[in-house]
Amino acid sequence: MAETWDEQQLIADWFGHVCVEPAWYDGPCSGLVGIDGVAHYFQCDDVDFSRAPDECFVWPASEIPVTLEREQWGIFARRNQRYEAGTADIESHPGQGGIDARYDELEALLAPQRQAPADARRLVAEWRFDGEGRYRVDGVGHWGRWSPDR
Repeated sequence: MAETWDEQQLIADWFGHVCVEPAWYDGPCSGLVGIDGVAHYFQCDDVDFSRAPDECFVWPASEIPVTLEREQWGIFARRNQRYEAGTADIESHPGQGGIDARYDELEALLAPQRQAPADARRLVAEWRFDGEGRYRVDGVGHWGRWSPDR
């Protein structure tokens, strides 16, 4: 189990909360994170919590895509709550397509926003967990801190 951190300490240490995470594989692969109070997309090539650092492309996200990302994340997180409660099965995952029409619509609208632009910065991510649960409607249970690529 990864070490957990207090939210106030994370903020004091310049970590930003990951509020949306559409892709995870041994760690966050992509999503939205707060950097200096501004929402940014991130896309990591090779995430591995057992080693650090993780290099990621990072670019600012505008207001409308952030709102749509949070809406889609909410659909997923509420479904995940039902899944963990035993009232939804694995086949109900909206990411499979054809399960939730609004989720699918948001996926199509957001796909272009999730592509790293040519001017995306390449930064090194450090991850920490807050211990409050991984899939919450308000975001996920980890935070990122960013520094220039080495």
